[in-house]
Amino acid sequence: MKFYVWLLTWLILGPVLSAQSTPPSLVLEGTVTSAQNKTYIEVPFPVPDNVHRLSVDFSYTGHEQHTALDLGIADPYRFRGASGGNKNHFTLSETDATPSYLPGEIPSGRWKLLLSVPNIRAGVISHYRAEIRFNPPAEDHSFASRPLATGSRWYRGDLHMHTAHSDGSCTSQAGHRVPCPVFLTLQAAASRNLDFIAISDHNTVSQFDAMRELQPYFDKVLLIPAREVTTFWGHFNVFGTTQFIDYRAVDHDGLDIDAILRDVRSKGAIASINHADAPSGERCMGCGWTYSTPVDLSLFTAVEVINGGVIMLSSADFWEHAIAAGHRLTAIGGSDNHDALTPPGQPGAIGRPTTVVEADELSVSAILDGIRNGRVFIDLTSSHDKLLDLDATIGSRHARMGEDLAASNAASVQLDAHVVACAGNQLHLLVDGHESPALAPLQISSNDETLHAHWTASYGRHWLRPEVRDGHGTLILIGNPIYINFPAR
Repeated sequence: MKFYVWLLTWLILGPVLSAQSTPPSLVLEGTVTSAQNKTYIEVPFPVPDNVHRLSVDFSYTGHEQHTALDLGIADPYRFRGASGGNKNHFTLSETDATPSYLPGEIPSGRWKLLLSVPNIRAGVISHYRAEIRFNPPAEDHSFASRPLATGSRWYRGDLHMHTAHSDGSCTSQAGHRVPCPVFLTLQAAASRNLDFIAISDHNTVSQFDAMRELQPYFDKVLLIPAREVTTFWGHFNVFGTTQFIDYRAVDHDGLDIDAILRDVRSKGAIASINHADAPSGERCMGCGWTYSTPVDLSLFTAVEVINGGVIMLSSADFWEHAIAAGHRLTAIGGSDNHDALTPPGQPGAIGRPTTVVEADELSVSAILDGIRNGRVFIDLTSSHDKLLDLDATIGSRHARMGEDLAASNAASVQLDAHVVACAGNQLHLLVDGHESPALAPLQISSNDETLHAHWTASYGRHWLRPEVRDGHGTLILIGNPIYINFPAR
């Protein structure tokens, strides 16, 4: 057998592309002949330092002649798995691996691609090619190799839930309380027609291996890698990376919260403050946001304004104060589910509340971009069809929910709110977090309606956002702001 290794001048931390479109870090090529039928072949290759993920794409010729080359891999110290002929792509990392393979540290040194030759006919020569990629970013950010759906629309999901990998529990077949497997969370999300979920177990990444296995089966529910960073003075979710985030913030002379958040950003992920207005202390250790040292809120992207939990907890006051201080934080929601078997509609049930995100496609990058851009509303009813959006226009200038608009003093602002499946309820338009006498509630009379209002701008910075409430004043939908005279992002 002849093979050679091409080491390419590709930086280990390359641009964020799919694994297949990212140039390989090295290529293994060779030939297998009939003399090697029913033998095992080891193809060595070097792995450098500072690799946390390794991916392999494998192909060979001769399929039409019934040639079969089976695939496996070993690191310098141990066997890491074999997938036979059932996979031509796999990935291994510190946190997760394609089924057939073992997650764990990616040690530097001499690795071996393990080829088995169950069949190659007399006189046949098969050419193989293995593309090896070190730290392919796309597989750090998603368990899906391609979008699960395409087209710009509003996608519905749940951004806060727990499983057996932290404090999630449920009733076993025999009626005992046991750690709840990841599979049940995904099954419940699928049964409620959610488009995406984020399993955010506390300070751990072990759930990612199960999610890597389950994503191909649950190919209508996008699984967003997440974890709830649980510090002594507050909790926050990290979305969009499988890499380890050091969560051990301390009050003095140690890792501070801003350093953690900068690490999150460096990995292409976003962070959202959880249940900021929750009680804290021994009643709920670290649950409320109680940092006494300054925290740079601009390092956060979002705030969990509605937490499903035992009661439907609102952190709208915290959110509004942050906006008043100049921070554009997107309002999101999460069930904070700890029992996947909780029936729909009950406190803490999966999808209660639902976070609805406008995105170009159903992919991790697109959903996170929708959150970054503020194209989000929260559905406290967990419906499958409600919609809320707001547009503001001054002359020829226009902004949608989540966007900016400059307004001079006394400028007339046209407001257009689009609501769906809310007939019989009321639209409220809030200015700087409060009801305004100039913007009376508007009755919603039809199933798909655009309601209109005018607001006269005044000096300074303002934000306008929509809410829908029922006849009893109960909150149904929360929209994100349009920002008036805010500094550029």
